[in-house]
Amino acid sequence: MENSEKNYQRAKERVEELKKFYSHLLSYIVVNIFLAAVNYYSNEWRYPWFLWVTAGWGIGLIFDAMRAHQINPMFNKDWEERKIRSFMKEEEKQKWE
Repeated sequence: MENSEKNYQRAKERVEELKKFYSHLLSYIVVNIFLAAVNYYSNEWRYPWFLWVTAGWGIGLIFDAMRAHQINPMFNKDWEERKIRSFMKEEEKQKWE
């Protein structure tokens, strides 16, 4: 029973991460379309300054996507749990020495 609750909690956290990513993606799209329109109406693409915002924010969005879709396996929850168990074993081993 405890294992299924743990799995449920992990799945719920993953869904929350995905929801945050998709809301971040939606705001990225909407805001950048608005900024592109303002840029067009202010100087008709003579200097596309909105691309600086798009690129900077896009880098952050890439990291959010990697976290939400667990592309970087080194820092996901399983990795955290393995490291915690490893540290606990080391500490237990040091107690008995």
